[in-house]
Amino acid sequence: MRVLLIEDEPVLGQAVQEQVAADGHAVDWVTRLDEADAALRAVDYALVLLDLHLPDGRGLDLLKTMRRGGDQRPVIILTARDQISDRITGLNAGADDYLVKPFDLDELSARVMAVSRRYAGKPSPLVELGDLKIDKAARRVWRDGETVDLTKREWAIVDLLTQRATAVVSKEQIEEALYSFGSEIESNTVEVHISRLRKKLGREAIVTLRGVGYRLGSA
Repeated sequence: MRVLLIEDEPVLGQAVQEQVAADGHAVDWVTRLDEADAALRAVDYALVLLDLHLPDGRGLDLLKTMRRGGDQRPVIILTARDQISDRITGLNAGADDYLVKPFDLDELSARVMAVSRRYAGKPSPLVELGDLKIDKAARRVWRDGETVDLTKREWAIVDLLTQRATAVVSKEQIEEALYSFGSEIESNTVEVHISRLRKKLGREAIVTLRGVGYRLGSA
């Protein structure tokens, strides 16, 4: 999935970006509220990681604006403020979770996964599709009991399709989930990844609806 990180501390921002990217997600990192607002208008992010204190204002104000405008994308607050009242304020403003700095990066990964599962309506991390078994928490796939090795981008596509199992996912949505700003996207990149996935998962695992997009099939 594609994640927006809003954090002005360079060391922490880089560490979080690398951790989330290592989990197989595309990450766009901005350091100001005006940049964040522009990014949110341009891209359909699956999740936002939000610092509360930024050079040009409060992250809490951005969160309130998002919720007032009907933007229900999940938001996890990252902040150095550890008072209970601050946590309550953030959650009441519409945050989905709250991490106090310094935090363990593996815990961040777990929180990101948990929040994304809740929004996808799948509290269980296990998905079974024909002869495939997908563990979204461990980011592992088995076919007929045998482990299937996927690249990070292949996993990102599987993750997106399982999140929207009953819906068609467009090529553009897959491109957004795969790549952060600045990445080169060739015209046939998605098709190449889908072809490779079919070889690994079975031709029926992913169905193409011409001119529309892709959805999970019956592997």
